[in-house]
Amino acid sequence: MASSGSEPGSGSTDRAGTGTEPAPAAEAAPLDTAEDFEVLEEEEEEEEEEDDLSELPPLEDVARPPAPPREDAQPPERGGGDAPGDPQEWLDVLGSGLLKKKTLVPGRGVDTRPQKGQDVTIRLKATLEDGTVVEEDPALTFTLGDCDVLQALDLCVQLLEMGETALIVSDAKYCYGAQGRSPDVPPNASLTLEVELLAARDAPDLELLSGKEKVQLANRKRERGNYFYQQADYVLAINSYDIALRIIGSNSKVDFSPDEEAELLDVKVKCLNNLAASQLKLDHYKAALKSCNLVLEHQPENIKALFRKGKVLAQQGEYREAIPILKAALKLEPSNKTIHAELSKLVKKHADQRNVETEMYRKMLGNPSASGTPRKCKDKLPWSIPWKWLFGATAIALGGVALSVVIAARN
Repeated sequence: MASSGSEPGSGSTDRAGTGTEPAPAAEAAPLDTAEDFEVLEEEEEEEEEEDDLSELPPLEDVARPPAPPREDAQPPERGGGDAPGDPQEWLDVLGSGLLKKKTLVPGRGVDTRPQKGQDVTIRLKATLEDGTVVEEDPALTFTLGDCDVLQALDLCVQLLEMGETALIVSDAKYCYGAQGRSPDVPPNASLTLEVELLAARDAPDLELLSGKEKVQLANRKRERGNYFYQQADYVLAINSYDIALRIIGSNSKVDFSPDEEAELLDVKVKCLNNLAASQLKLDHYKAALKSCNLVLEHQPENIKALFRKGKVLAQQGEYREAIPILKAALKLEPSNKTIHAELSKLVKKHADQRNVETEMYRKMLGNPSASGTPRKCKDKLPWSIPWKWLFGATAIALGGVALSVVIAARN
């Protein structure tokens, strides 16, 4: 089973992305330890997003753009890779030059390579381009393919043979990206990873896990999702939250205590809330709405789910449906400035929308008004008939009567 990670907000550094959370960037607000979900105060320049989140349970995050690919990055030729009898030259793993692998010590054959979903154990040594060692772990264990570690490791370890030692040179894009890892990995830093594959075994059967083990495993995946969310990598965040939810929802042959059931539900709600936040960032409104509704099925008064559901509906222009949902959230926390601001914004947008619709209908009915408001007439009947139509109808009726008299006279 993958090694455990510390709780978000604990301040521990992320050792090669092993599941523990990295220290937040200098400009980021602390994580919300009360509910283990990261929250940064809004700093986006768009006026509509300038919300004060200081008094709101974690709802929104500042988005950071990923580090731009550095196409000119070239792997440094380290001494170990140039040893006599080197079994192979650099392998361009992705074909972009940003992730390369070279075998230093050959393994036991291609058929000994680990498979995705297995728990693997490696020896790891990570260095910066100047040779500074930033990571050493004699036995790092993680689930291959679950994005529990640096992407460089997840992509390359599956190419290692059992017992093989390899050198991996990775662009920052597949390591710590634009944020780096405080205090030892600078932003946009490439890394050289020396890796030896020590063991690979099948992951534990989810059906046989105890309630406590299931909670711990799901929490590790959720925490990894939180890390990706902070990195503004919402696709990988969604992947981690989905894995956590699959763990929680898997069948079990073990009986859980009421406390364990409550813990599993708590983790599930957190994952769904975080999942909705990630989906909202990617404009996946239908999926985000579904995630919010799943939370509200379990906790109808969950403020974050209500707030996000209102945001989703508002993004779709459904102001009439969004406003009462935000009012319900505000009723639960009347002093919340963010909900106040969002609600006020939606009420204004709804009023503007209604004015536009009213003007459109007025033009469609051929009754435009320069003042924008219909003229009042006290003598007007509740139902109004144009005089031209009334005159025409009267003339037709009189003509019909006259024609009837002429016909009767002739007969």
